[in-house]
Amino acid sequence: MNFIFNVIGYLALAYLFAMFIWIVMSFVGGRDSAFGEFIGSIVEPYLSIFRNIIPPIGMIDLSPLIAIFLFNMARQGLNLIHAWVLSLL
Repeated sequence: MNFIFNVIGYLALAYLFAMFIWIVMSFVGGRDSAFGEFIGSIVEPYLSIFRNIIPPIGMIDLSPLIAIFLFNMARQGLNLIHAWVLSLL
């Protein structure tokens, strides 16, 4: 059981890093490269949910920040569930 939570936690952390890379690539460029398209194909489905809800303020799109914040909250919630399950065993 511990292995499953660890794998899910590491995958969530990797996805969080992918979102950070995607945001940095939006500032410095490189989204059109093969690596940028790969990261975009992974991250954009999640980020597009927030882009549809939260409109940009001028030229600044704050939806990735909200998306990362909520994703991190879900990741911490998963850690709490993991600790609760371990306390039951």
